Amino acid sequence: MPRLDHVALQVSDIDRSIAFYTEVLGLPLMFKKEDPDHNEVFAYLELEGGNLELLALVDDDGNVIPRKLPVIEKPYCPHVALGVDDIDVVIAELEARKIPLIDGPLIIPGQVRWLYFADPDNNVIEYVQWLNNA
Repeated sequence: MPRLDHVALQVSDIDRSIAFYTEVLGLPLMFKKEDPDHNEVFAYLELEGGNLELLALVDDDGNVIPRKLPVIEKPYCPHVALGVDDIDVVIAELEARKIPLIDGPLIIPGQVRWLYFADPDNNVIEYVQWLNNA
């Protein structure tokens, strides 16, 4: 059976994005690499159950190719969903870092709580807390 290896997100500034994902979300940086043969620069960050790849396209001189930011609108797809133990803790952390919520926290009583926010490139991230650990 296949298993999740990684999820990739396009970014416009690899260093800014690495800082966001390591400092705001606390993901450990595995490595960053320039790939001139494919006009890319990418970084991998560690996630339990798979990894996150940040990917920027560059021109032949290594300059990031500008991209139009995606529009954030319901149903917020695609998005990366990250499981957390206590959504109230992450809400406080996001508020302290002045990261605005797109939506939430939302709840299905006894089942799940979740919220949405975005990275600097409008890639949508969801935090999920499952309430029925069964």
